[in-house]
Amino acid sequence: MARAFLIVLDSVGIGGAPDAEAFGDAGANTVGHIIDAAAAGEADNADRKGPLRLPNLAALGLFHAVDLASAHAGAAALKPDDAQGIWGAAEEVSHGKDTPSGHWEIAGVPVLFDWGYFPHEVPAFPQDLLEAIYAKAGLDGSLGNKHASGTDIIAELGEEHLRTGQPIFYTSADSVFQIAAHETRFGLDRLYALCETVRDLVDPLNIGRVIARPFVGEDRASFERTGNRRDYSVLPPAPTLLDRTVEAGGRVIAVGKIGDIFAHQGVSEVRKASGNAAIGATMLAAMDDAEDGDLVFANFVDFDMLYGHRRNVAGYAAALEAFDRFLPEIQAKMKPGDLLIVTADHGCDPTWTGTDHTRERVPFLAWGPGLPATGIGIRKTYADIGETVADHLGLPAGADGTSVLGEIRAGA
Repeated sequence: MARAFLIVLDSVGIGGAPDAEAFGDAGANTVGHIIDAAAAGEADNADRKGPLRLPNLAALGLFHAVDLASAHAGAAALKPDDAQGIWGAAEEVSHGKDTPSGHWEIAGVPVLFDWGYFPHEVPAFPQDLLEAIYAKAGLDGSLGNKHASGTDIIAELGEEHLRTGQPIFYTSADSVFQIAAHETRFGLDRLYALCETVRDLVDPLNIGRVIARPFVGEDRASFERTGNRRDYSVLPPAPTLLDRTVEAGGRVIAVGKIGDIFAHQGVSEVRKASGNAAIGATMLAAMDDAEDGDLVFANFVDFDMLYGHRRNVAGYAAALEAFDRFLPEIQAKMKPGDLLIVTADHGCDPTWTGTDHTRERVPFLAWGPGLPATGIGIRKTYADIGETVADHLGLPAGADGTSVLGEIRAGA
């Protein structure tokens, strides 16, 4: 049996990126700063209190990886005597710190070109682009048209959206055009169609994603985003781990937003779910269905969407502890010959300024029945993660990255 399970804990960075200063993120450390905040009593809420407790992730080597990546004293103090997994850290070579760049590099295709971005001006979007959108989509205008947090801009403009029927356009430091609209009053199908129109129009600007952000509620106090988000991404520039898996006869079961991130290329089956708990349950069901040669690829989005961007330290800490409690359920379903990798796509330090992603190293934690426990150091590209999965599944090597399993075998 050779199955692979790849989990991206969205935004769970561990600091130490050598090029962080170029991104304005020198000193950012998502997990490290949550450790510090929890130890100081600054991450307490109704769901958790006290120091950060992640015994299962710690056993896989998470705190070893944080200490390795960023020489973090708090993480060093939490390391168990012996890690049970293969542990290390990975650096990103892609030019951005966004979701597609991180995931594509994990899957063996670093993004070595520059995305297009919208400026920190109001309006952020060029007038000719707005006029083209209005003409093609039959709109009389739009709201927002600026950099903003998704929840903040809905609170600010949601009631005006309901009065005028105009969609809310906004962006961020990522290469993204986001559209928020009321799920029933504007219409979910209409929102998706609008996003498809915008996707075509922003292609010449090299924008990575157009994202539908539906919400419900009747006033500022009751507005809430729904689980019907949809990402319209450009295609990866080269075949990814997903393509190679399918070409070899295996299946790729994409859980959460993975299918959207890869524009559904190389994806055999999409299993949508909203929120970490539902994503976890969906992943367990996918593990039951996975066969020899299959890859189950899941993104746990709440860390980033609910807590990182909103700079909610306590919520982020509670979400980490909830995933830690869930991890043994994944391990219990694994069979001899299986491989589990837990990693991240970038950081989103909830103690940092602003609301954007942070450039950080990410954990590279691997575990499976019968695999050795060992450190693998700092990997110079996320692509080593995908190559490790490819090696495990018996796939041909890709153009980027090196399998850590091959290195372990060579050193045995």
